[in-house]
Amino acid sequence: MTYQIIGAAMAVHRELGHGFLEGVYGDALEIEFKEKMIPYEREKMIEIAYKGNPLKHHYQADFVCFDSIIVELKAVDCITSSHRSQLINYLNATQYRVGLLINFGESSLKYERFKN
Repeated sequence: MTYQIIGAAMAVHRELGHGFLEGVYGDALEIEFKEKMIPYEREKMIEIAYKGNPLKHHYQADFVCFDSIIVELKAVDCITSSHRSQLINYLNATQYRVGLLINFGESSLKYERFKN
């Protein structure tokens, strides 16, 4: 499943290159997901729990694909440890066990896969 998501992201990056804002890549990736019939929810609100108690604030995932994979998009010069920490924290605080951090901001697509 992650292979399909990364393939869709590669198609977007091949077409658009780098230099656009994150939202542009999200719009294009949504088109790719539809064409490749990858099930997704965009900007999905995800409940965060603390010691089993739901918190008032929620996390908004860029995409959740296959009802099981958080996809976090970036359009930055390079992925930083704070980007990685953010996704790892979301995985730790939710029921999701796999996350993809995808960066469209570099000359070639960069991605990292995380498993909780």
